[in-house]
Amino acid sequence: MAKLNFRVNRQIRVPEVRLIDEDGEQQGVVQTKDALRRAEDVGLDLVEVAPTARPPVCKILDYGKFKYDHAKKERGTHSKSAASQLKELRCRPAIGAHDLDYRMTQGRKFLEDGHKVLVVCVFRGRQRARPEMGFDVMNRVTEVLSDISKVEQKARMTGNRMIMLLSPDLATKE
Repeated sequence: MAKLNFRVNRQIRVPEVRLIDEDGEQQGVVQTKDALRRAEDVGLDLVEVAPTARPPVCKILDYGKFKYDHAKKERGTHSKSAASQLKELRCRPAIGAHDLDYRMTQGRKFLEDGHKVLVVCVFRGRQRARPEMGFDVMNRVTEVLSDISKVEQKARMTGNRMIMLLSPDLATKE
């Protein structure tokens, strides 16, 4: 997490600053010692929020709360960047109709939330000799979810698994 590099109270060494008071009102350019005295009178801190401005901009506020809010905002931006995740739906080539419907309901929820869906069909034993059963399952999933998704990767066999990638169709949301 980024460290806060704001000068506070006596760390501010410029002769005058542009002051914003505790209510958010601009007070104009004042002497630093006057701004510091005013902050101490209301029991808050003088924080330099724009050090590159001429003169620097300082706010009267609670520095602890300011640090907390800044850290909270930083954490919030990280979670939004991972909004689109890859969700997996697993099935078998000989899956029952109800089980497949339930998985497609889950897949629909994932797609509506904006996630990509990896449909994995796992083959065991003699099922590997009948890949067309897996392709039938994949085609059924594609058919049912075609109204809100598009196929990003067609179904293909890799070892004992058949994999297909679906992504949300953004054109249907508009």
